[in-house]
Amino acid sequence: MLIFPAIDLYEGKAVRLYKGDYSKMTVYSENPLEVAKEFERCGATCIHMVDLEGAKDGSTPNFETVKKVAQQTNLFVEIGGGIRNSETVSKYLDAGVNRVILGTAAVKDEDFLIEAVRKYGDKIAVGIDIKDKKVAIHGWMEKSEIDAMEFALKMQNIGVKTVICTDISKDGAMQGTNHALYKEMAEKFSLDIIASGGVSSMEDVEKLAELRIYGAIIGKAYYTGAIDLKRAVEVAK
Repeated sequence: MLIFPAIDLYEGKAVRLYKGDYSKMTVYSENPLEVAKEFERCGATCIHMVDLEGAKDGSTPNFETVKKVAQQTNLFVEIGGGIRNSETVSKYLDAGVNRVILGTAAVKDEDFLIEAVRKYGDKIAVGIDIKDKKVAIHGWMEKSEIDAMEFALKMQNIGVKTVICTDISKDGAMQGTNHALYKEMAEKFSLDIIASGGVSSMEDVEKLAELRIYGAIIGKAYYTGAIDLKRAVEVAK
């Protein structure tokens, strides 16, 4: 299993939200590039980045920050948040980003998703953000009526290879992750599943690694010191 330490971006800073609430934001660093380099020093090979401003309005205000991380580290960079057209996909990939994550667009614009998968293959991932078993969109501010498991099956059938699955109720709460959800998904689908939301202890990392899923995202637990990233990378292997 791969460990994806996370940087959520807001106004060029590395921040974290509590359960996706923009009014409950903590700024952890004014220099996301330095944070990314520290990830690298800890042995991480991947990074998960989210443009929180972009997720709300479909723009790319933190593009230059993402570009710096892609070009000035050796990390495998994946980025999500506000990617809703092919121009934005190309912009990120041309800047050296390895994989872009479609969230709202995958729900709202299936034609765009299909075309992106056809054109870019496994450089396209889909974020499945789950609230009460339904898919949430628009930076988690809106809950659709789409069943999360049915949506995952649909993504698999379309040809999506990687999904980032977040249980919003666990995100940033430091109360553990939803192991049952990831176990169910690993058994049901042939997707590469990245677990996100509430990975807050080494026990979480160990349990997820046992499920043989593709990856796990570590956010707040890194910034608060609850998880030693170097050790997590080793355990995940």
